[in-house]
Parts: sequence; structure tokens; C-alpha cells
Amino acid sequence: MYNAGNVAGANVISMKYKYFEHKECEYFPCHTYPHKDFNCLFCYCPLYPFKDCGGNYEMLDKIKDCSNCILPHRPENYNYIIDKLYEKMLDK
Repeated sequence: MYNAGNVAGANVISMKYKYFEHKECEYFPCHTYPHKDFNCLFCYCPLYPFKDCGGNYEMLDKIKDCSNCILPHRPENYNYIIDKLYEKMLDK
């Protein structure tokens, strides 16, 4: 598992890099999400290409519809996304 809190051997205490909220965006919020912390860091979900992304999606013909998915917009899912990308990178 990738340790996102350890960059270049230095332990990172501040975790502000894991969260970004862009309230001035013309699409904010892009999903109905009744939570006060809406993370815009992964505006375009980097897990979109993967069927086993872990998110709540449905297939419409051959198109992955993620309209009901808030996985990348929940601040606590940052490590999940980074770990999943690292796992996919090792699979290649």
C-alpha cells in the first residue's frame, strides 16, 4: 500500500493537500451531497476508467454514469483513491 502521508521520506503533518473546495466554480456542487465538506480535488474522478473503482455508478449502454457517486468528493476517500491508483499502477 502506498503511504500518501510520507513524501520523499519526510513525514507530512499537514494534510491540507488532500482537500480543496472550489465554491466559485460554475458547476459547484456537481452532485447533490448533504455534507459540508465537498472535496473538489478530484473534480474528474481518476478512477473513472476502472470497473472496480468502488464508487456508486451504473452503466447506461456502454457509458459509465457516475451521477450518483460522491466517492471522489468525500475528503476521507483521498487515501482510498491514491491507494487504488497505486494498485492499478503495479498491475501494469
